Amino acid sequence: MTDDEIEITADLIYDLLQEQHPDLAGLAIREVAGGWDNQMWRLGDGLAVRMPRTEGAPALQRKECRWLPVLAPRLPLPVPNPVRIGAPSARFPKPWTVMTWVPGEPLDYTSISRGDHAADTLAGFVRALHVEAPADAPVSEDRGEHPRKCTAGFDRFFHAVVPDDLADDVRAVWDDAVAAPEWAGPPLWVHGDLHPANVVVADGTLSGVIDFGSLFAGDPAWDLAAAWVLLPAGAAARFFDMYAHADKATIRRARGLAAQQSLFLMLMGQNGDRGLPGGKPTWGPAGRAALERVLRS
Repeated sequence: MTDDEIEITADLIYDLLQEQHPDLAGLAIREVAGGWDNQMWRLGDGLAVRMPRTEGAPALQRKECRWLPVLAPRLPLPVPNPVRIGAPSARFPKPWTVMTWVPGEPLDYTSISRGDHAADTLAGFVRALHVEAPADAPVSEDRGEHPRKCTAGFDRFFHAVVPDDLADDVRAVWDDAVAAPEWAGPPLWVHGDLHPANVVVADGTLSGVIDFGSLFAGDPAWDLAAAWVLLPAGAAARFFDMYAHADKATIRRARGLAAQQSLFLMLMGQNGDRGLPGGKPTWGPAGRAALERVLRS
């Protein structure tokens, strides 16, 4: 078998733990639905095992293991932290990690009912994250650029999913972002992938942020798009008031990037409805709702 053909099962997780971290092998193992680059399993009540299932996943895990212990202490929401690192072996030829479990339900499976609280919470989180990154911070190969350099991707999503009656309005939002000035400040720490499957909700508000595999140093507008992608209608203005560090150009770029992210979520939802590989049925409704918020703002 190649590593891509290995079936990841509870028995495999148990065997790997028994071989490398036997003190954890007695904890209950339960599969968790979802995941893109990694397949996740609950380990007891407070831990999770993340098993890579794409070619790029090991590098993303290494990035998280390097930087999350640095960032987590100053972040006001729970985030996953590495506890153990699993080495490649005859049983499984890729590295894997044991992380802390962030309790809550992913936003693509639920909703936020306390909009003002969620806006304040999200603003506090990204404000704490968005500090100047060190010289050796990672950069991104597929995100972090000014919207004008992302037009090909936007066009692909646009032509795939935008309804005809919304096309002109969506294009206008994107064109405005493309015309906005570039980020003039130093590269800041950016989560880079704040969409509904990467945050969790409890008691009607945001309770944690997960999946830092896209973490990079760059333009904070990529995270500020979450004002529309994550928060309920009408909460974006409060979010930006609480964040307090976004100029008009950054908000214009963020709004365009939110439109692009919404279209991507809609496309993944469409693929899921059609049963295509990599499709995510729960992402479609989240993307359409986010696009409506973008257009109404």
